[in-house]
Amino acid sequence: MGILKGNPKDQPLHYGEIFNLWTYSARKKTAISTYQLYLSHAGDDDLKHLVGNLVKQAQQSAAECDEMLVHNGHLPPPTLPERPPVKLEDIPAGARLTDPEIAFAVGEDIAMGLVACSQVIASAIRIDVGVLFTKYHTLHLASAAAALELSKEKGWLILPPLQIHRPEH
Repeated sequence: MGILKGNPKDQPLHYGEIFNLWTYSARKKTAISTYQLYLSHAGDDDLKHLVGNLVKQAQQSAAECDEMLVHNGHLPPPTLPERPPVKLEDIPAGARLTDPEIAFAVGEDIAMGLVACSQVIASAIRIDVGVLFTKYHTLHLASAAAALELSKEKGWLILPPLQIHRPEH
């Protein structure tokens, strides 16, 4: 089995790794566009900072996945055009996303990213692919913690029913 020895970058990607790299890049490119939309709608400076960090992470992730795809002879997914910034006051009230809506959507996206990264890590046979998605998983964990803390601090967290009184045994 000499094909899987040596430098991982010289080993072939299996079809699942190609699909996962391509899909993750496409998802991150879509996230960049969505997060840019959120930046125009967000009013809270802390939320803007969180979303701005997510844009940078998504740009880096897409670039790294694209680089690995190209290095292995595969075309990466197309990049969406940049969204122009819009002033919050120019967005009609009925069309405007609220800060709690943005925070919830960002948290949901981060959670989906955690699941996606876990699946890629579990299916990768090339070490460099597994390590790359372990890095992304770690970034998602840090972002999840930041988003949760922000939502708690701002009062945006929608709590599930809490068990205040426990039944006695």
